[in-house]
Amino acid sequence: MSNHWSGKHVVILGAARQGTALARYLVSKGARVVITDQRPAEQLNDARRGLEGLQIEWVCGGHPMTLLDGADLLCPSGGVPLDVPIIQEAKQRGIPLSNDSQIFLEVAPCKVIGLTGSAGKTTTTTLVYQMAQLSALPPRQAWVGGNIGNPLVSVLAQMGSQDLVVMELSSFQLEIMTRSPQVAVVLNITPNHLDRHGTMEAYTAAKAHILTHQAQEPGNAVVLGSEDHGSWNLRQLAHNQVWTFGHQPVPGYPGTFVRGESLWLRTDHETEIMPRSAILLRGDHNLLNVLAACATAAAAGISVQVMRAAVEGFRGVSHRLEFVRNWGGADWYNDSIATAPERSMAAIRSFTEPIVLLAGGRDKKLPWGDFAALVHERVDHLVAFGEARSIIQKAVGGADPGQRPFTFDSCAGLHDAVRAAALVISTGDVVLLSPGGTSFDEFRDFEERGEAFRQWVMEL
Repeated sequence: MSNHWSGKHVVILGAARQGTALARYLVSKGARVVITDQRPAEQLNDARRGLEGLQIEWVCGGHPMTLLDGADLLCPSGGVPLDVPIIQEAKQRGIPLSNDSQIFLEVAPCKVIGLTGSAGKTTTTTLVYQMAQLSALPPRQAWVGGNIGNPLVSVLAQMGSQDLVVMELSSFQLEIMTRSPQVAVVLNITPNHLDRHGTMEAYTAAKAHILTHQAQEPGNAVVLGSEDHGSWNLRQLAHNQVWTFGHQPVPGYPGTFVRGESLWLRTDHETEIMPRSAILLRGDHNLLNVLAACATAAAAGISVQVMRAAVEGFRGVSHRLEFVRNWGGADWYNDSIATAPERSMAAIRSFTEPIVLLAGGRDKKLPWGDFAALVHERVDHLVAFGEARSIIQKAVGGADPGQRPFTFDSCAGLHDAVRAAALVISTGDVVLLSPGGTSFDEFRDFEERGEAFRQWVMEL
């Protein structure tokens, strides 16, 4: 179907950026496209204006089953759960499912690097893209997209056979995909999105699609985190050469590791990549992200010189341990991307200074026990906010005299949490927004939450 869209009837669920980009692409190939969205028409004016002039049918305010009559394909956007009635009905009728990432991979004219994981995806994807850019001499180009940036189908027509694509893939996207990139990367698999997937087994199975559907071909490769059980346990599913990254080398496998104060690459020989001091990002988790990016680049044929140049100039991505300002003698950091307790724990471990932690948002039915233990060990002041504040308070148990956290505040929203943090700081503290929950109780997404935090901190 990917090469013969003319006359095909495609239903797209969701009018966000992925759905609208896919609609534009399919219409250009002659498909008959219907976009359906739960939101009423008046909330979709921007999306409809963006597709004005195209032969697209719109169904707003719900997903009637009649949409499936005569449909050849149903394409749910990543945010649409697969248990909604229209998707279940499509399965009953034998209508296949796809999405913009799958359709892109079916026709991509060049090598694609795909990255997934529970934590560090965007930082690592962005760093690999920087490496790809530096290695792609004209007329070659490097592209980035997928779960970040623009959907790649929107620039497909501009790509050449010698280009290199770097693609972030979420479990929501991978859940229905049956195509994989030539270089498939699984950074880690830790508890996340259990409110969507239900169990760790289902979540892991979705991530594993990036390996199970990879063609066994020369030049294809798999990159796995050797120190993360969730990632490393997938190695038996690999159809191609496995590369590793971690603090230690893994005998018998090419990959990246740390020796002394330097990062190293092992292939048929060992090469020093760079000193650790070249990494500008804080935290051991970011050391692993850099190691992952270098292993991925090596698997894709990018030189050590390019890896080093990219890392030396890389200061990270917004909302990921992003320094905002010094105010009141404290350094304020925005880690709004931390939407799981594990992510917050990684951020906490990135600092040796006294910490004032802002945690909360909406819970994803993930365990908070290890987070609570680390708070008692490392956090001087805890400010819980949003829907999850009572869950966090129950897990941590409040403040006991003489023990961390020395104070505990509970706030309805993030703005109040910022003001509460400002009242307890001392010179030399770090104020860290690293919520551990999603933003959906108060904001559209983690980016809007991070931008609000940044603004309110700058207004102090």
